[in-house]
Amino acid sequence: MTGAHDNGEPAQIVALGDAIVDVLARRDEDFLVECGVLKGTMRLLADEEAQGLAAAMDASGAVEEVPGGSAANSLAGAAALGIRCRFIGQTGDDRLGRLFKRHMADLDIAFDTPPIGDAPTGRCFILVTPDGERTMQTSPAASHRLTPDALDEDAIRGCDTLFLEGYLWGPETPRRAMLRAIEIARAEGRRIAFTLSDSIALPGRRDTILKLVQDGGVDVLFANEYEARLMSGVDDFDASMRFLSDLVKLPVITRGAAGATAMWRGEKIERPAARPEAIVDTTGAGDQFAAGFLAALIAGRDISDSLDVGARNAAAVLGHVGARPLKRMEI
Repeated sequence: MTGAHDNGEPAQIVALGDAIVDVLARRDEDFLVECGVLKGTMRLLADEEAQGLAAAMDASGAVEEVPGGSAANSLAGAAALGIRCRFIGQTGDDRLGRLFKRHMADLDIAFDTPPIGDAPTGRCFILVTPDGERTMQTSPAASHRLTPDALDEDAIRGCDTLFLEGYLWGPETPRRAMLRAIEIARAEGRRIAFTLSDSIALPGRRDTILKLVQDGGVDVLFANEYEARLMSGVDDFDASMRFLSDLVKLPVITRGAAGATAMWRGEKIERPAARPEAIVDTTGAGDQFAAGFLAALIAGRDISDSLDVGARNAAAVLGHVGARPLKRMEI
């Protein structure tokens, strides 16, 4: 690994995250019952469970395979804004792993983490019932096998921002990789951004993330209101914001249609949400907000402008199905 972007320049954002392929299918509620899947839930699957669900989906109709993952989606948005990006994540040595890698190349995102042969590429099975509700069952598989040895340390040393995905934080193996990446970035004075996920509600995760930010391991913390309440342990928004601002230099909280709020040097900065032409699919809006916000920071914009760019980036993805932008954009 060279630590450089394909055009020879260092990546501005290096992200560690789940290398996941979304497997989408429209199925009726009877299918969910037959597969033992509870409608509307989000659940982690063991490899054997994933194989059974995949076989049932394949046998019952059409499926669509689209590379996903929170941090990878954010890099797609940042790359569409002209930011040089590199992704570090673990795939299996299989068809879906090659699909993930090809999509990253198509987006001009550098990605060369070697695949592994003893686990399949991670999948998120998304079942959409006729009423439009999504049921998500995720098999992390290879993505949770990311080790410190897989890091591109030169790329981390040379980047502007190291971006870390909360979904990858829980398991011990990828957490060690993330801690090593933080150590490298901190030694070089790089910005470290961390995006929370609803998995913070899982036992033990809040405490370890809390220790990370208390120890100064994060500069920018992204969360939605629900995640901010989980992290702070309080229901009041202002109180949760104050709690987070005591821990991290720049907490950024998205609030859906109410916009977004940041705290910077004791000042509360609030900006409205951008209005999309239509809301077709809310998937990935938070990922795209983070992409726009970081891209604007890297371009030298202030916090208020960065919130606005994040909001525009999030709004752009609401108008179509899928979590990634469909075209190039401007900061």
